[in-house]
Amino acid sequence: MILSAYEITKRLEASESSDRIIISPYKSESQQPASYDLTCATDTILPSGKVTLVPSTEWIELPSDLAATLMCRSTLGRQGVLIGAGFVDPGFRGNLTLCLVNCGEKDISLEAGMRIVQIIFHEVRNNTTLYNGTYQDSHGVVQAVKK
Repeated sequence: MILSAYEITKRLEASESSDRIIISPYKSESQQPASYDLTCATDTILPSGKVTLVPSTEWIELPSDLAATLMCRSTLGRQGVLIGAGFVDPGFRGNLTLCLVNCGEKDISLEAGMRIVQIIFHEVRNNTTLYNGTYQDSHGVVQAVKK
């Protein structure tokens, strides 16, 4: 099940921390009917034909019963921007590093505060395992860790 705006808001205000979603800062104008728009933390150029790592402004925390998918907003998609690594596991905490690929012919400018990616929350049933990987408690862009 994908969470609606009503369910997202309910989870943001949940009294039990085990049920709560944290999006900080939260802006009501970024709330969509079944997603929330994340913003770019810094002014960034997406060069044509390149992958660029872009930090989200928002700090995200997911409870054990929710995961999330990341999708480019349609305005960027229409310009040829795709997102890679677009899944967030239950229990994740931190800023998200958005892996954006500009498949278009022209460089694209992103401004700090610009809404660029939608986060879509999904219910995860009977989960007992939380994310505790390398990117937990991320701040800003985090480069890939080679193992």
